[in-house]
Amino acid sequence: MASSKLNRAVVAVDGSEESINALKWALDNLKLRPSTPESNDDLASFVILHVQSPPSSSAGLNPGAIPFGGPSDVEVPAFAAAIEAHQKRITDAIITHALQICSGKNVNVKTHIVVGNPKEKICEEVENLHADLLVMGSRAFGPIKRMFLGSVSNYCANHAQCPVIIIKGSS
Repeated sequence: MASSKLNRAVVAVDGSEESINALKWALDNLKLRPSTPESNDDLASFVILHVQSPPSSSAGLNPGAIPFGGPSDVEVPAFAAAIEAHQKRITDAIITHALQICSGKNVNVKTHIVVGNPKEKICEEVENLHADLLVMGSRAFGPIKRMFLGSVSNYCANHAQCPVIIIKGSS
């Protein structure tokens, strides 16, 4: 798919092998609009998009009740700060790895990090970034797992305001 009409291709990465394969596919198969000296401020670019889970949901649970009868709905600041710091390290590692993959490709790459529900945020950011194309991986969950967890790629294919290319993982 060599199209020089693409100005902005967004590639959603979450650190999984499938999302990294989607990034590699995009870099190897997509050709962005050539930049001209007068369009310097709006260079065609690949945007690496990473959606970080909100700190409260990424923990999977709250720290629990404070022992010996303390309130159970109090948020412990140290716990929240530790989760945020851990998430930042993970996000930094994902973005660094993605940028290393892009480094030898001679393309204009930008990174964009947002916090929220991946399904909703990817679609929202594709629109905000005026993307011409969204590229993402698919983990190829079976029907049972997909029923409980949902499919981010399926949701984006049906809700994104631009064409979506889904790079399927090996089953």
